[in-house]
Amino acid sequence: MSGATQDNALKGSGATRIIIYTVLILFMIFYLLPLYVMLTNSLKPLEEIRGGDMLALPKNWTIEPWRAAWSYAQIGVQPTGLKPYFINSIFMVVPAVLISTSLGALNGYVLTKWSFRGSDLVFGLLLLACFIPFQIVLIPMARILGILGLAGTTSGLVLVHTIYGLGFTTLFFRNYYAAFPTELVRAAQIDGAGFFQIFWRILAPSSAPIAVVTIIWQFTNVWNDFLFGVSFADFDSIPMTVALNNLVNSSTGVKEYNVHFAGAILAALPTLIVYIVSGRYFVRGLMAGAVKG
Repeated sequence: MSGATQDNALKGSGATRIIIYTVLILFMIFYLLPLYVMLTNSLKPLEEIRGGDMLALPKNWTIEPWRAAWSYAQIGVQPTGLKPYFINSIFMVVPAVLISTSLGALNGYVLTKWSFRGSDLVFGLLLLACFIPFQIVLIPMARILGILGLAGTTSGLVLVHTIYGLGFTTLFFRNYYAAFPTELVRAAQIDGAGFFQIFWRILAPSSAPIAVVTIIWQFTNVWNDFLFGVSFADFDSIPMTVALNNLVNSSTGVKEYNVHFAGAILAALPTLIVYIVSGRYFVRGLMAGAVKG
């Protein structure tokens, strides 16, 4: 009797698992369908796209749309290819991510291991900054960039993204360091270690999980930003997202959808690669900072 009951339970669990996997596969197909459409149509001649069925595989495979989206083609006063703007985004993203991550780590270290009177208020204000809409800071930020002489420059965009990302990076590191044993810091102080010695020799070596989380988060936010780029950049400092918008709107008469699809994939490719390469470390880092003790 017990054996029959166990067999029925196994069959029931197997059926439940099949249903769950079927639903997950359907959701995955639905989620990846836009990417499939973009990828397949970016490899088609424009005539095939006009012919109808956008879900069909290309009959005549071509990479010309990718070359057209990437190449540097001068039309009017502004280039339409994405290549120079890809480089602009790299020069903007890398410093912004590194600086904001480093400052966030120091802030988290100070707010947990060197707490002072009013530290909770400071953290609350930084946390509040995470919820301020981009649109509210456009005019004050433009004024500040003008005063500093950074308006329309890549350095100005780096400053903007560093400041706006500081609340998030501080939040990540503060929560992570809160679970770090304070006794180790106190013991290092007794041994004569200073502020930066404790940080570099004790906390920094164990901060890899949350550093990966912060870098991926900041990289994605800064790379995908459009509003700050279109508001504060000049022709020579336009990032990738703004250039993609210009590429789509630069078509006159005939819309080259295959080129637009290729350009959208090129713009999204860096963040996609980052998540594919380090996605599992992102989840581990989130879990590492979620449990205290």
